[in-house]
Amino acid sequence: MRFAKVSGSGNDFLALLEPERSPTPAEIAAWCRRGVSEGADGLFVLRRELTAVRMDYWNADGQPADLCVNGTRCAARLAFERGWAASQVTVETGAGPLVARRLDGARIALELQPPSRPERRAPLVDGAAVAGSFVTVGVPHFVVFWPRSLADAPVGELGAALRRHPDFAPAGTNVDFVRFPAPHALEIRSFERGVEAETLACGTGVLAAVAAGLATRSAELPVEALTLGGFRLAVEGEAPGGEVRRWSLAGDARIVAEGELTAESAVAVAPARFSPD
Repeated sequence: MRFAKVSGSGNDFLALLEPERSPTPAEIAAWCRRGVSEGADGLFVLRRELTAVRMDYWNADGQPADLCVNGTRCAARLAFERGWAASQVTVETGAGPLVARRLDGARIALELQPPSRPERRAPLVDGAAVAGSFVTVGVPHFVVFWPRSLADAPVGELGAALRRHPDFAPAGTNVDFVRFPAPHALEIRSFERGVEAETLACGTGVLAAVAAGLATRSAELPVEALTLGGFRLAVEGEAPGGEVRRWSLAGDARIVAEGELTAESAVAVAPARFSPD
């Protein structure tokens, strides 16, 4: 099966352009596993429609998700490169139609619907309350305001505990650790649901963090977000009184490679289970 490997500011994806059939969850999980197959944070199928393109997205575990912002920006970049659109295209997603614009080079901006109103929550982990804001930006996010350097944030351990916390059942949540060094600057690390690990960037996480920052008066638009991968994502729009009326997210969306997935790439390999002492 032919594929393209794309990266949206560090979030990497496998893209299938108008395949004869959609992949199975088992194939997606196998292809996205790093080390034994191509490896990626997720996979999407892109198809042309009459006046738009249609994107169907799955996380690395093979389960579908309504929205992946960085993936959608990559889908738009592919549509532009294939000549399916000139400088603007509507991408039909599980979260509704989104308009993408080509800025310059590999930079793609995506216009999005306003988020849900941030909710303050404090789930207990090992007996300690973890305060944060729960926000839905197409998919759920729990935003934790980290008081110290993000270099020391326990993203893997605490992120995993919060991701499946009963307070967010049954769907679970993505988890973002954030700092606002200044009202127009954001630093962020994200633990992504479906990838079940920290990723180099998360577009919906950046938007959720900005929404939480606006609600707590920690942020003002525009905001530039620094991600773990070293990329910077720009959030612009209007948010009078801290409530988003319109906004967009822009950043790098590059095409890394194109090739063919072999039959061996879909052969699942179970993780090792070593015997106890």
